[in-house]
Amino acid sequence: MSLDAARKDTARAEADLADELLKIGERHKADHDVYHLTRTLAKLAQSHAAELRAEDAEPTDSGGPMRAIREKASELMGSREPAGALLLRDLKALYLAASEASICWTILGQGAQATRDQELLATVTRCHDETLRIQRWVTTRIKTTAPQVLVG
Repeated sequence: MSLDAARKDTARAEADLADELLKIGERHKADHDVYHLTRTLAKLAQSHAAELRAEDAEPTDSGGPMRAIREKASELMGSREPAGALLLRDLKALYLAASEASICWTILGQGAQATRDQELLATVTRCHDETLRIQRWVTTRIKTTAPQVLVG
């Protein structure tokens, strides 16, 4: 694996994290905290991916037919499983996506150190810290949701 491949892998992991955040936000639109925070965090992950690709960030969900499809899928999914259980399942998937992005940043950071690329290392340090913040939010949300779902 080359440094360029690690950069592309990290950009893909961040884009996947952003997509997962947007999907979960749409699916849990009734939970305003989840909906708004996932959209904010998705923009952050999109900017990380764009920074690595050296192009503009992917557009956020602006509506259109895909939004209607996601909303309908959200309604259908929500009707089969209690909202809390669905949220807990989604948070587990989100945690895994954030973990993948984090380990990609670690690998890229090691490459930046080995090649003494200070500019890349600065980007890795800043962006990885922000990805870890996303991961901590997901962990906290899992810790608050799990007892309600499992005992409530």
